[in-house]
Amino acid sequence: MLDYDPKVLMAFGETFSEEDGEFLNYLLNNGYPELAALSSGIRGSNEAVDWLFKNKFPHFAAFDNAVSGSIEAYTWLLYNNQNLLALFVDAINNDTNALAWLKNHNLEIFIHLSRKIRNFREGQTFDYHKIHF
Repeated sequence: MLDYDPKVLMAFGETFSEEDGEFLNYLLNNGYPELAALSSGIRGSNEAVDWLFKNKFPHFAAFDNAVSGSIEAYTWLLYNNQNLLALFVDAINNDTNALAWLKNHNLEIFIHLSRKIRNFREGQTFDYHKIHF
Protein backbone atom coordinates (compact mmCIF):
# COMPACT_ATOMS: atom_id res chain seq x y z
CA MET A 1 0.00 0.00 0.00
CA LEU A 2 3.03 2.25 0.18
CA ASP A 3 2.83 2.72 -3.59
CA TYR A 4 -0.40 4.71 -3.35
CA ASP A 5 -0.41 8.49 -3.19
CA PRO A 6 -1.48 9.73 0.26
CA LYS A 7 -4.42 11.53 -1.38
CA VAL A 8 -5.67 8.20 -2.73
CA LEU A 9 -5.23 6.53 0.66
CA MET A 10 -7.19 9.35 2.30
CA ALA A 11 -10.00 8.84 -0.22
CA PHE A 12 -9.93 5.13 0.64
CA GLY A 13 -10.29 6.01 4.31
CA GLU A 14 -13.21 8.31 3.65
CA THR A 15 -15.17 5.47 2.05
CA PHE A 16 -15.78 4.14 5.56
CA SER A 17 -17.61 7.24 6.74
CA GLU A 18 -19.40 8.49 3.64
CA GLU A 19 -23.07 8.08 2.86
CA ASP A 20 -23.25 9.06 -0.81
CA GLY A 21 -20.42 7.02 -2.38
CA GLU A 22 -18.47 10.05 -3.58
CA PHE A 23 -15.07 8.71 -2.49
CA LEU A 24 -15.84 5.19 -3.64
CA ASN A 25 -16.69 6.62 -7.07
CA TYR A 26 -13.48 8.66 -7.00
CA LEU A 27 -11.48 5.46 -6.52
CA LEU A 28 -13.42 3.64 -9.25
CA ASN A 29 -13.16 6.48 -11.76
CA ASN A 30 -9.50 7.31 -11.18
CA GLY A 31 -7.82 3.96 -11.65
CA TYR A 32 -8.08 2.42 -8.19
CA PRO A 33 -10.82 -0.22 -8.51
CA GLU A 34 -8.85 -2.52 -6.20
CA LEU A 35 -9.14 -0.01 -3.33
CA ALA A 36 -12.84 0.47 -4.06
CA ALA A 37 -13.27 -3.31 -3.99
CA LEU A 38 -11.25 -3.58 -0.78
CA SER A 39 -13.44 -0.95 0.88
CA SER A 40 -16.57 -2.70 -0.34
CA GLY A 41 -15.24 -6.03 0.90
CA ILE A 42 -14.51 -4.66 4.35
CA ARG A 43 -18.01 -3.23 4.34
CA GLY A 44 -19.42 -6.71 3.63
CA SER A 45 -19.51 -7.26 -0.14
CA ASN A 46 -18.66 -10.84 -1.10
CA GLU A 47 -18.75 -9.80 -4.76
CA ALA A 48 -15.99 -7.26 -4.12
CA VAL A 49 -13.79 -9.90 -2.48
CA ASP A 50 -14.42 -12.24 -5.42
CA TRP A 51 -13.36 -9.40 -7.73
CA LEU A 52 -10.12 -8.98 -5.76
CA PHE A 53 -9.30 -12.68 -6.22
CA LYS A 54 -10.21 -12.70 -9.92
CA ASN A 55 -8.21 -9.55 -10.66
CA LYS A 56 -4.97 -10.60 -9.01
CA PHE A 57 -5.31 -8.81 -5.68
CA PRO A 58 -5.30 -11.83 -3.33
CA HIS A 59 -3.32 -9.84 -0.76
CA PHE A 60 -6.23 -7.40 -0.43
CA ALA A 61 -8.73 -10.28 -0.22
CA ALA A 62 -6.60 -11.82 2.55
CA PHE A 63 -6.37 -8.43 4.27
CA ASP A 64 -10.16 -8.11 4.19
CA ASN A 65 -10.55 -11.53 5.79
CA ALA A 66 -7.80 -10.88 8.33
CA VAL A 67 -9.59 -7.67 9.35
CA SER A 68 -12.65 -9.86 9.91
CA GLY A 69 -10.63 -12.06 12.26
CA SER A 70 -9.41 -14.88 10.03
CA ILE A 71 -6.18 -16.30 11.46
CA GLU A 72 -5.63 -18.19 8.19
CA ALA A 73 -5.79 -14.98 6.18
CA TYR A 74 -3.47 -13.18 8.61
CA THR A 75 -1.00 -16.09 8.38
CA TRP A 76 -1.27 -15.97 4.57
CA LEU A 77 -0.30 -12.28 4.67
CA LEU A 78 2.81 -13.05 6.71
CA TYR A 79 3.75 -16.11 4.65
CA ASN A 80 3.48 -14.06 1.44
CA ASN A 81 5.59 -11.17 2.75
CA GLN A 82 2.65 -8.80 3.08
CA ASN A 83 4.04 -7.60 6.40
CA LEU A 84 2.71 -4.05 6.16
CA LEU A 85 -0.81 -5.36 5.54
CA ALA A 86 -0.48 -7.70 8.54
CA LEU A 87 0.75 -4.78 10.64
CA PHE A 88 -2.16 -2.71 9.34
CA VAL A 89 -4.54 -5.45 10.55
CA ASP A 90 -2.89 -5.26 13.96
CA ALA A 91 -3.30 -1.48 14.00
CA ILE A 92 -6.99 -1.82 13.10
CA ASN A 93 -7.26 -4.13 16.11
CA ASN A 94 -5.71 -1.32 18.19
CA ASP A 95 -2.45 -3.17 18.86
CA THR A 96 -0.22 -0.63 20.61
CA ASN A 97 3.00 -2.12 19.20
CA ALA A 98 1.70 -1.88 15.64
CA LEU A 99 0.50 1.69 16.17
CA ALA A 100 3.88 2.67 17.67
CA TRP A 101 5.75 1.03 14.78
CA LEU A 102 3.68 2.94 12.23
CA LYS A 103 4.28 6.21 14.07
CA ASN A 104 8.02 5.57 14.43
CA HIS A 105 8.27 4.89 10.70
CA ASN A 106 6.35 8.04 9.70
CA LEU A 107 3.37 6.04 8.47
CA GLU A 108 0.74 7.99 10.39
CA ILE A 109 -1.60 7.73 7.43
CA PHE A 110 -2.07 4.04 8.30
CA ILE A 111 -2.88 5.01 11.88
CA HIS A 112 -5.56 7.32 10.51
CA LEU A 113 -6.86 4.59 8.18
CA SER A 114 -6.86 2.02 10.97
CA ARG A 115 -9.04 4.33 13.08
CA LYS A 116 -11.45 4.87 10.19
CA ILE A 117 -11.81 1.13 9.60
CA ARG A 118 -11.99 0.33 13.33
CA ASN A 119 -14.69 2.96 13.88
CA PHE A 120 -16.64 1.60 10.93
CA ARG A 121 -16.36 -1.99 12.17
CA GLU A 122 -17.39 -1.06 15.70
CA GLY A 123 -20.58 0.42 14.29
CA GLN A 124 -21.49 -2.69 12.29
CA THR A 125 -23.15 -5.99 13.03
CA PHE A 126 -21.04 -9.06 12.22
CA ASP A 127 -22.17 -10.91 9.09
CA TYR A 128 -21.97 -14.65 9.74
CA HIS A 129 -22.72 -15.33 6.07
CA LYS A 130 -19.57 -13.66 4.79
CA ILE A 131 -17.42 -16.03 2.76
CA HIS A 132 -14.16 -16.75 4.56
CA PHE A 133 -10.66 -16.75 3.10
